[in-house]
Formats: sequence, C-alpha cells, structure tokens
Amino acid sequence: MTHCKSTSTPVDTKAKLSVSCGSPYKDPTLYRSLAGALQYLTFTRPDISYAVQQVCLHMHDPKDGHMNALKRILRYIQGTLDYGLHLFKSSIFGLISYTDADWGGCPDTRRSTSGYCVFLGDNLISWSSKRQPTLSRSSAEAEYRGVANVVSESCWIRNLLLELHCPVQKATVVYCDNVSAIYLSENPVQHQRTKHIEMDIHFVREKVARGQVRVLHVPSRYQIADIFTKGLPRILFDDFRDSLSVRKPPASTAGVC
Repeated sequence: MTHCKSTSTPVDTKAKLSVSCGSPYKDPTLYRSLAGALQYLTFTRPDISYAVQQVCLHMHDPKDGHMNALKRILRYIQGTLDYGLHLFKSSIFGLISYTDADWGGCPDTRRSTSGYCVFLGDNLISWSSKRQPTLSRSSAEAEYRGVANVVSESCWIRNLLLELHCPVQKATVVYCDNVSAIYLSENPVQHQRTKHIEMDIHFVREKVARGQVRVLHVPSRYQIADIFTKGLPRILFDDFRDSLSVRKPPASTAGVC
C-alpha cells in the first residue's frame, strides 16, 4: 500500500458494512493485524475513529468487502501521513462537548452508533465512536443514549481536573442536534414511552438540575460529532476534521523530530 492512490475520506458514504460483504477474506490474520494497528492510530487521529470502529466490528469473520473498507482507510492515511492532532495554549477553561447518533445504522442488527467529542477550551481531549449495545426504538432514544454517554465522560473529566487542582467552574455544555433529546434532558415529566431509558434520563437530568451540564441545540451542519457516526462527503468531512484540530504541522515545525 506504500504507493497506493490516496483518497480524500476514510469511509465510502454509499457503503454499509454487513456480515455478508462478499466471500471470506483469504488471510483473516492479516486483517486483524491491520485493524489492531489502526486502533492504536486512533489515539492521535480521531478523524479515522468511525472508519476503524466499523472494520473492527468484523475482525472475527472478515470478508472481502471488509478488507476493501480497511484498504480505503490505509489509502486515506497515505494521503494524510503528516496530519495529526494539534494542541494549543488556550485562555478558555471550560468543557464543551458534541454528541450524535446514527439511528439504526447497522444493516444487520439495526443498532445505532454513538459518537462524541469533548473539548477543554479549544483543545480536543476525548472522543469516541461506538456501537450502542441495545436497540433504540426512535432517533430520540438513540440520541439520548449518546447524550448520557458524553455526560458521563464529561463528569469523569471534571473530577479528574478537580483532583489536579484545576476545577471547572462553569457547566459543561453539551451540543446535540436532536430537539426531542434536548427536551428529555430538561422536562421533569416521565412518559410511558421513555421508561425503558429511565436510568439515562434521570442521570442526565440530575446533572442538569445541579448546574453541572447544559444540553443545547446545534444545527446538523455544525454537529462535529457527525464525523464519529457516519461517512461524510469530502467538504463536510474536511470542515469537521479541521474543527477537531487534525491538520498538517505548522511550516515552522514541519519535518522536525
């Protein structure tokens, strides 16, 4: 793959990986080795988190279609070898997070994929792309599970900063593009149709009531967490990747070890 033709995005927007993506791949050990190596790369390349999460779901029984998807990730990396996560000095000291979910995106199980990213000031410090363990019966439910996940992560980060004697004074802002999920986070009335996600609802509402979390709406066009839940067209992908501060090094440091 050293001399392969690069691609502008790591995921084909028209393809959905399933258990029946062609014939069994001839060398499953190679597939697992490459997928495992890519998992390590996601520690500094959040832009490939969703793509890697998708191919890792099929490590137990890889098919030719799964290997093609993995090769696309390698082609994308080939064209962005000098890209990486950048951290900057920031005068802002507050937690801002984005969360999204791709409702029923798995063609085999119809489970949803949750994704989030957490910023401390202007710097990305935590992110995730993960298949939800249970089915969601509505997009609001899938989104709300995503909200609960990022609120849990934000609370852990707040406690860590407190132990480091750097307490966060302001509430964590959680941006979500689903109006129903935002309504559930603030409305104290319990509906029959939401009883099955009662634990998540009460957890988030408690943090909102204590002033530790604010769940706000963000238009889908600016929902950065989309990059962790689905394949995106090139222009939108480039915008979100830049918002995560994944970019080339400054000219003054390029090539310096």
